[in-house]
Amino acid sequence: MTAPPDLAAFQARLARLAADDRFSGAVTATSRGEQIFAAAYGYANRAWQAPCRLDTRFDTASITKLFTAVATLQLVERGEFDLGTSAVDYLELAGTTISPAVTPYHLLTHTSGIADDADEEAGERYEDLFVAEPSYSFTETADQLPHFVTKPPNFPPGQGCRYCNGGYLLLGLMIERATQAPYRDYVCANVFGPAGMTRSGFFRMDVVEPDVAEGVEPILSADQRIIGWRRNIYSYPPIGDPAGGAHATVGDLLAFHRALAAGQLLGPELTRAMLAPHEVHTRKPGLTRMTGYGFAFKLTADGRIRSCEKDGVNVGTSGLLRHYPDHDLTLAILGVGEDSVWEPVATFDAAVPIG
Repeated sequence: MTAPPDLAAFQARLARLAADDRFSGAVTATSRGEQIFAAAYGYANRAWQAPCRLDTRFDTASITKLFTAVATLQLVERGEFDLGTSAVDYLELAGTTISPAVTPYHLLTHTSGIADDADEEAGERYEDLFVAEPSYSFTETADQLPHFVTKPPNFPPGQGCRYCNGGYLLLGLMIERATQAPYRDYVCANVFGPAGMTRSGFFRMDVVEPDVAEGVEPILSADQRIIGWRRNIYSYPPIGDPAGGAHATVGDLLAFHRALAAGQLLGPELTRAMLAPHEVHTRKPGLTRMTGYGFAFKLTADGRIRSCEKDGVNVGTSGLLRHYPDHDLTLAILGVGEDSVWEPVATFDAAVPIG
């Protein structure tokens, strides 16, 4: 087994970014199950200069899709539907532009081809959906259907791979129909609970909740100096949904990964499937290195899997859960601001030997 990576450069980069007011957040990493790094930096609330702590709950943005994927696969194991079920037939969405051939497998692996609410791969921004519509009116999963179910698809199901929030909203609706319960209630009871994610939940922006970081973005001058801060309260719905917005600590993200890998959330077959690549998203010409999707996880491989991860980014927040199988090394980082975590992540990745 390899030794844990030397994280001196990573720690120095975090400290420098925090001193420059460019990183507020929390980080923890484990090697072979043992903690090798844990620290928090900056402010969880800038108005009151409340510091981030390791037990601060951050908006995880699209990392939430991992929880939706597990919930979906739990219901597949229960026989409520299967990976080949027509989402349109199950949800009675005939008359929309979504093909009846779209299945949970397509939705999980971003191969459905359905149009997205905001096409991030085309450079669209999710916050722009709420310029003409009040964000506070979108509190239930079904509220967001009008954002994408009448838009033309990008490609037929299974004939491409394109990141899609809308697919996970459909999975959330399938979870709700199968369980006759709100998506958030099911995930809290059947994913967070069994995983030991005792600090996680779905917290409303307009309700005071202890130890929840406030999402903000820097306001920059013409010469890129920080001259103020903008809250993200008008940038997306006030509470998380199946595509994003659950809150967690970095410790809870590691607890989720441990529980998943140990088979505590799914049976052996779907645990393996959850952590395996299924569809290629990009492959560099002339190289064997590729990125692709498993069930919510994104995987990078060059002959074998280099990393298995899920990131999240939205106005006011960013984060990453990444596992390096060759080294049994796991990183969880959550930050305030959509650009907050990426520079530290690049430094951490550079410290991990290839192979």
